[in-house]
Amino acid sequence: MITVVGWDGSELSAKAVDRLHGAGLVVGPDAIIGQLKLTAPTAADGALLETLDDHLEHGEGPAVVIAEGDPGFFGVVRKLRAHGIRPDVLPATSLVTRAFACAGLNWEDALVVAPSGPHQLNRAVNACRAHPKVALIVAPGVGPGEVARELAPTTPRALIVCEDLGGPDERVTHSRMGEATTRPWKDPDVVLVIDPLHQPKEPSWVAGAQPGPPEWALPFESGLPAEARAYILAKLGPRLGDLVWDVGAGVGEIAVECARLGAAVVAVERSEESCAKLRANVLKHGVKVALTRGQAPPALEPLPDPDAVFVGGGGADVVVACAARGPRSLVCALSKIEQVPAVLERLREQGYRGEGTQILASKLTLEPDGSHSLTASDPVFVVHATPAHTA
Repeated sequence: MITVVGWDGSELSAKAVDRLHGAGLVVGPDAIIGQLKLTAPTAADGALLETLDDHLEHGEGPAVVIAEGDPGFFGVVRKLRAHGIRPDVLPATSLVTRAFACAGLNWEDALVVAPSGPHQLNRAVNACRAHPKVALIVAPGVGPGEVARELAPTTPRALIVCEDLGGPDERVTHSRMGEATTRPWKDPDVVLVIDPLHQPKEPSWVAGAQPGPPEWALPFESGLPAEARAYILAKLGPRLGDLVWDVGAGVGEIAVECARLGAAVVAVERSEESCAKLRANVLKHGVKVALTRGQAPPALEPLPDPDAVFVGGGGADVVVACAARGPRSLVCALSKIEQVPAVLERLREQGYRGEGTQILASKLTLEPDGSHSLTASDPVFVVHATPAHTA
């Protein structure tokens, strides 16, 4: 038998104590094992699976794995079960529960992200851009400083840094983003990333990320036809953890739709009048969109790298500048068929494989005499491209 015991700094349950007293081996972090009075042989958890396999083959008595907090919540239980081990689990209070309790905040509406290392920093930060309340479980290379540095300056957030939760040096610090990047942190466990300006809506029936919108391709007073937008959204594939650029955003119809689908969004638009309408649409639909007013390509240089890009205007040079940042999907809308071959050729030069599609929708119209006719909208030529090495 292998038992996993969660530890949060409080007194262990009688059942957990019995399992530890009867163990032939106890495996866990040195910092936790050092605080427990154990008679059984102990081992560090650096080579957990190998240690357990060796004990199951050669050792005597059951093994106990000590883990921090709730081991079934982004914890060791997943690792053991993937290895074919079906443990008995005795959980303790999770780090996330403790963090929100220490901050005095409810958390049924919070998103919890647990990056495994620096390679997932961007996705965690994008979740923080898109969601007003996020608990980040700290990992090597993904802590308060790194998150604050990536969020600034386009996404102002309040940070609550929880260090050594359940330990002797437990500390909860409300930090500004600039402070978070410069001060030293001691054993941070969880960072709560909060949008202080967010106004909660009615209570939700589901915890964490909210359900998607009931429909796509909302009616807008101007911009692309709804049918073209639905196709563009399908090719962009915006999702939680993604960063989408909407370049030449106009009134923000694509930016708003991507944000409604859970992505972090940066809209780039040079027209002051369009920016004003874009802000109004963002407020109307209650989404988060970072707006950069300026002319592309120069306005793109300081932006974080995107996962997907929509180019609504600016020409082939803007498309090339976007492709140079390596998005997994690049979509652009063109008004003339003659533009399509030129854009496809420039994309090929950047290592992308693309295709062009004409979107032409006709609305059914009721005539005064009771008959029906079709009224065609102007055609939209859509180019969709992906990196050639992934095709």
